[in-house]
Amino acid sequence: MTRLILASASPQRKTLLEGLGLKFKAVPSSVDEAACPEPDPVIRARVLAEMKAKDVWDKNKSAWVIGCDTLVVSPDGTLFEKPENADEARHMIKTQSGRMSTVHSGLSLLSPDGRHAEGVSSSDVTFKRLTEREIDWWVEKGKWEGRSGSFQIDGLGQFLISEIRGDWTSIVGFPVFLFGQLLEELKAPFVF
Repeated sequence: MTRLILASASPQRKTLLEGLGLKFKAVPSSVDEAACPEPDPVIRARVLAEMKAKDVWDKNKSAWVIGCDTLVVSPDGTLFEKPENADEARHMIKTQSGRMSTVHSGLSLLSPDGRHAEGVSSSDVTFKRLTEREIDWWVEKGKWEGRSGSFQIDGLGQFLISEIRGDWTSIVGFPVFLFGQLLEELKAPFVF
């Protein structure tokens, strides 16, 4: 039996993968994202996705393993990773208010025989001009926790956004279209 493992604890990624009707197991990686010195956000997203996939694959070599990483680049070019506290989250949301950020989602797929395919899907998110009350509401909700850029594009996070350009699933954190391309590239037995 062919096994598929998602190297993530993200409920959003699990939901998107479940939506494809694939059977899989979620096994979070133990990769310390701070250990990746790469400053370029596109390369960083790809490298972190590969590191996470490899970390889980090393313990599950008979499985297909998917690694993911999502990074946000603010309108002024600052890399916004996961905020450490509410003040940092508030700063990130304020910076993005009324402006456009770019989201880079890296995806890495490892096969049981060690073959590897990877890519990055990039999309733009334009925030509506947020009032102090809206920013306070968002920070108090705590939905920024564990989220690159301090926001989410699904659920209540949709109230913060005025427009997206690109792949919605990529902004959520699991680029489905890219995943399909990687499956095809490696001739994975799950589809087609």
